[in-house]
Amino acid sequence: MALITGAAIGAGIGLLYAPESGEETRKKLRKDAQDAQDRFNKKYQETTSNLSDRAKKARVDFEHRLEETLSSASHKADDILAAMETKLDELRKQNAKLQKDKPGKSSGSSSTPDKAVV
Repeated sequence: MALITGAAIGAGIGLLYAPESGEETRKKLRKDAQDAQDRFNKKYQETTSNLSDRAKKARVDFEHRLEETLSSASHKADDILAAMETKLDELRKQNAKLQKDKPGKSSGSSSTPDKAVV
């Protein structure tokens, strides 16, 4: 926007102080306007390209971090499940030992079987 404004101001001042004929001045103004438009288009393309590249890089970076986070969470969940399974096995063994060591237990004489507590 500043480029276009500067070109317009420059063209206006050029008209006021132009030593050339009107036809030459118009040609020069057309050329200056075309040059300004070309510079603007070039800057626009560069900016669009830069923004597109940055957006792609940000997306790839986000996907990579998300993948790392999910992988880390999955490993932690596996560790927690393994620890819980180990603790459950210990509790089952402890319960079996307590059932075995229970005083007053007679084999098959009880009307209701003992239940394991897990």
